[in-house]
Amino acid sequence: MNVIEKLEILADAAKYDVACTSSGVQRAGKAGQLGAATQAGCCHSFTPDGRCVTLLKVLMTNVCVYDCCYCVNRASNAEAPRAAFTPRELADLTIGFYRRNYIEGLFLSSGVAGCPDRTTELMIEALRILREEYGFRGYIHTKAIPGTSVELIDELGRLSDRLSVNLELPSRQSLGLLAPNKSRASILAPMRHICDSIADDVESRSLAKKRTTVYLTKKNARKARAFAPAGQSTQMIVGATPESDYQILNLSAALYTHLSLKRVFFSAYLPVVPDPLLPATDAVQLNREHRLYQADWLLRFYGFNVSEIIDEENPFLAPDVDPKANWALNHLDFFPVEVNSAPLEALLRVPGIGVRGAKLICRARR
Repeated sequence: MNVIEKLEILADAAKYDVACTSSGVQRAGKAGQLGAATQAGCCHSFTPDGRCVTLLKVLMTNVCVYDCCYCVNRASNAEAPRAAFTPRELADLTIGFYRRNYIEGLFLSSGVAGCPDRTTELMIEALRILREEYGFRGYIHTKAIPGTSVELIDELGRLSDRLSVNLELPSRQSLGLLAPNKSRASILAPMRHICDSIADDVESRSLAKKRTTVYLTKKNARKARAFAPAGQSTQMIVGATPESDYQILNLSAALYTHLSLKRVFFSAYLPVVPDPLLPATDAVQLNREHRLYQADWLLRFYGFNVSEIIDEENPFLAPDVDPKANWALNHLDFFPVEVNSAPLEALLRVPGIGVRGAKLICRARR
């Protein structure tokens, strides 16, 4: 199988991993090296089936020993064609596409071939070739595999700009039912380690900047790469299990608070492999995914709490109105808002006024 045939299989198998985000990291070009990364980079274009093509989104391999019911690459899916890149093939492919201006960076995930550590070692080798041999300074987003040892997570984080560990399903019970090879502990452990490593790296670098003593013997010492400078994210499948939007949003808020995640992605369940444990569904789930993203935006940028958006008595978001407008309809006593004197927090609650618009209003006041 040649590289193009492998690419067709492994790029198609990666389309269910969500990576629609800005890079979140600022890194200028450097003489003798290739590429750069801007904080607002990775502006995306999409293929008709929804795949993002600005990042080379691909799997290291779609061979997998796990048998997750919802996954097209599950071990029991005998109809799926299997392929695997060698680290050198993947690195050469990425650089070739980057030089042709097809992509801004790489999004790398993988099935579990053999064991998590062995698979991660192959991913690390591909990234090492990119970073060290080719001097690639572009954006790299890597999916860490649950169950990988912390030593390999550390190495992966030094070569990547962003790390992700997929939470997959909103509850422990659903995970045990649909992904019996995974456990909540094996997923949360690397997420906590990534969170702690990012915090330690930021703290150590800030202390280094404050140091006043000059060590002449270390003048030419090579600087270590930052650990996942663009942070970490995760992904949840919505609609494959009976959890409510109330449970999903509370879990998201906890992840933002306790693990400092940059982003929680929601992926509407779409049937790709038949299984008696999975529901039959239709495009309604896509609308639910959209409402969850809107609610997630309110949590991260508009100062809302989960309890203001949704409650146990009404555990699902309204499908016919966005969450911010729904809050306004339920709090008519809050309005009207005097635009010339209202604080920023109040302006952000007005439907139709976004974060940028609210700040511009405050700035334009005399």
